[in-house]
Amino acid sequence: MADNFSVIASNAKFASKKIAVLSAEIKNQALMNIANAISNNKDKIFESNKKDLENAKSLVDAGEITLSAFNRLKLDENKMRDMIQGVKDIALLDDPVGKVLLKRELDEGLVLTKTSCPIGVLGIIFEARPDVITQISALAVKSSNAVILKGGKESNNTNKTIMSVIQEALDNTEGFPKNVLNQVFTRDDVSEMLKQDKFIDLIIPRGGNKLVKFIKENTKIPVLGHADGICHIYVDEFADLEKAKNIIIDAKTQYPSACNSVETVLVHKSIDDKDLVNALKDAGIDVIYNPESWHFEYGEKKLSYRVVNSLEEAIEHINEFSSGHTESIVTENEENAKIFMNSVDSAGVYHNVSTRFADGFRYGFGAEVGISTNKTHARGPVGLEGLTIYKYTLQGNGQIVKDYADGIKTFHHKDL
Repeated sequence: MADNFSVIASNAKFASKKIAVLSAEIKNQALMNIANAISNNKDKIFESNKKDLENAKSLVDAGEITLSAFNRLKLDENKMRDMIQGVKDIALLDDPVGKVLLKRELDEGLVLTKTSCPIGVLGIIFEARPDVITQISALAVKSSNAVILKGGKESNNTNKTIMSVIQEALDNTEGFPKNVLNQVFTRDDVSEMLKQDKFIDLIIPRGGNKLVKFIKENTKIPVLGHADGICHIYVDEFADLEKAKNIIIDAKTQYPSACNSVETVLVHKSIDDKDLVNALKDAGIDVIYNPESWHFEYGEKKLSYRVVNSLEEAIEHINEFSSGHTESIVTENEENAKIFMNSVDSAGVYHNVSTRFADGFRYGFGAEVGISTNKTHARGPVGLEGLTIYKYTLQGNGQIVKDYADGIKTFHHKDL
């Protein structure tokens, strides 16, 4: 297994060098071919997903996967439509590779340029989300990265079918290199992936706390992602209560198992919250007043509920118990909104909107490879920009450092 995975990783590394210099035209043609291929093979993909759903029912009954994981596994017409549109949207975006981020003349004839470039090889480990394969594949193609994908065993049939459709589309794209997209399936593959620091440049886990924690503790490769989705909504004393109801209900019920679903609601003490609580209960939400832990991700129609004395107390609670994902304040007071948005230390901080907007597709990234709560490189929904880094190039004509150290020449650092 180790030898086989080393070959996969080595081939991916070689492919990453090829796709790094691929033209935007070829990449965009590949993406359009992928979108068309998925559309033309919908029935085959749905049939594979049906098999996974049938198999997963027994796993839910046995307690091996949660109901929320089962719900994430289901691929319906809406998800399929978004999946196809997401690929097309990525094709329409500017090429993120080769952008000049800085150009500076250090001295006459000595020019420094900072240019965006791909990361290289990405190892993506995700759970029970078959639509992730298409999102990540499309983002990888556009950002000129190679990837090794490991999906959850619950979605093996769907993942295999989608990847076979994508690979066929790439094979039919003239000039597109081999081994850019790679797929593995077992737990042993995960263990081997985490050892491949020679070939893999970044690991991105998309799953629960246990998965992310395991990965971070068992690899030397940098890890990008988030462990929990403990999102908060604070209903300020100056809130429009009808607005608050709609926002909270959307943030909890629109997709309860999503990582950007609200898990804790904080309400200012001056609010008559009986009406609010009744509205939440009428929407099928279980309101929990004294949870065992304020740092808990339900992933279903449940939320923790607390009355606070002030805006400051709400901010303190969020900064202590949040996972740094996404928080929102509901208020008509602009000053309070500004204080909240400046003081809360999360990747996304909102005013008068649902936390469910924390999504690469909704941000106009076309799709996302995941959401990061990291404070280095990329934060929040990670789209194309988050899958590129940069390099510095320096062009001159025989200049040497000694001349500057000895004072014969001086730098003038002029931005061009």
